[in-house]
Amino acid sequence: MALVKYNNNSLSAITEASSLPAGTMTLIKEQTASADATISFVDGTSDVVLDNTYPIYLFKFINIHPSADNVYFEVGFRDGSTAYDATKTTTYFRAYQYEAEATTALEYRTAEDLAQSTSFQRLTEGTGADNDQSCSGTLHLFNPSSTTFVKHFIANIHSAHAVDTAESNFIAGYCNVTAAIDAVQFKMVSGNIDAGTFKLYGIKDS
Repeated sequence: MALVKYNNNSLSAITEASSLPAGTMTLIKEQTASADATISFVDGTSDVVLDNTYPIYLFKFINIHPSADNVYFEVGFRDGSTAYDATKTTTYFRAYQYEAEATTALEYRTAEDLAQSTSFQRLTEGTGADNDQSCSGTLHLFNPSSTTFVKHFIANIHSAHAVDTAESNFIAGYCNVTAAIDAVQFKMVSGNIDAGTFKLYGIKDS
């Protein structure tokens, strides 16, 4: 929910609680993974809204746990067809710290970015499959229904890497298509999404 700031004059004008604004961030859909190959949010399906209702959409990932060890968590975008292959150009950098403090780094990852590619975009590197390992984070998608502009997105995902590092990944780019983006899909590069919660929000007045 968005924070709303009131002054004395605005508070004195309120006669009942129902007249308070509800805020600008609305939960559209929540999905819980359980050994799923993919998790998809498709406009018009299963109560999902991904159109011009909101200018910004926010995806949240909470404790996404892979069935296989040391695998990438990825995202794909659909632009009106049946495949999640919208052309993308992206950037990717990360920071990490080993549990043993042996090595730290802040680096650009040329192996993970895309240049006019239809491939899924990697959001993490080797997320671990130990019982206590997972990844969590957010992805913002801007104006996906536009048929004029490219569709920008920004993601920040933190993962417990298979080699016992705390890894923060920063990804940004755009779907270089004029067609609307009408669906978003998440998956592991191999194996299933063993567990985790996915939430889709719409952000108004932004």
